[in-house]
Amino acid sequence: MKYEIVEIDRPRPVARPRRFGKVYRRWGKPVFDVAMSLVLLPLLVVVAMLLLVLNPFFNPGPLFYMQPRMGRGCRAFTAIKFRTMTPAARITRSAEDPLEHDRITPLGRIMRRSRIDELPQILNVLRGDMSLIGPRPDYFHHARRYVRSVPGYRRRHDVRPGISGLAQTDLGYVDCTEGTRRKVALDLRYVDEMSLRLDLYVFWRTLVTVFWRRGC
Repeated sequence: MKYEIVEIDRPRPVARPRRFGKVYRRWGKPVFDVAMSLVLLPLLVVVAMLLLVLNPFFNPGPLFYMQPRMGRGCRAFTAIKFRTMTPAARITRSAEDPLEHDRITPLGRIMRRSRIDELPQILNVLRGDMSLIGPRPDYFHHARRYVRSVPGYRRRHDVRPGISGLAQTDLGYVDCTEGTRRKVALDLRYVDEMSLRLDLYVFWRTLVTVFWRRGC
């Protein structure tokens, strides 16, 4: 069952985490993040080598794409992904523009739908910039606008951003300010209720998304 989207403009009580929840947030989740990322490192190497062979034919250009994203405490960090779009000299898409689907390459489309393009972000997890599960980080310059225009957007950065998150599994890809408002509603629910049970729910939903190739 999907989590319900609530109105973020209306204040609601925040449940205080139980003792086990506090232990999980402080120790269990970081340890799990690092351990699982180390397990996934060999897969990252194999996929990278495969893409080095395929990219010249189906996705010409650099293997990786790096972009400044807004992380915990609204601080910028550099997120790394497998590149899925044709290279551009600079980003011209504004916070209100839709995704540039015309720039997605054939191989890039497959990677996005299977979420393989997110795999290099385990390096961000190992650096401490991200978690495996958490609110997805937005492009930093778009995020600065959302901080000013979307209620609750700043508070979603009270935790580390994730490779996958509740909003991505239960809502899907969104863009523009109105879509971001809906995303933030679920992100704040995750921030308030973060627990092992909720992370396992998001992890399972992510596996379903990858298996059925429901990415954007």
